[in-house]
Amino acid sequence: MKKTYKIEVDCANCANLMEDAARKTAGVQSATVNFMTLKMNVEFADGYEPKAVMEDVLKACKKVEPDCEIFL
Repeated sequence: MKKTYKIEVDCANCANLMEDAARKTAGVQSATVNFMTLKMNVEFADGYEPKAVMEDVLKACKKVEPDCEIFL
């Protein structure tokens, strides 16, 4: 399953770091962050609940940039 989320990120470098953090999260098959459109596209692995996975993705992204927001 693929979903797109609105994301608040301050710079392109942070967007790249957040993309890497999201990819390393359990349940994420692939993830891309587009700094220009402020969108995060996530493809979830089978058997994972997207809402629970995105809570973990948000925690990982907040380690990169504490004031980031992902609108779930």
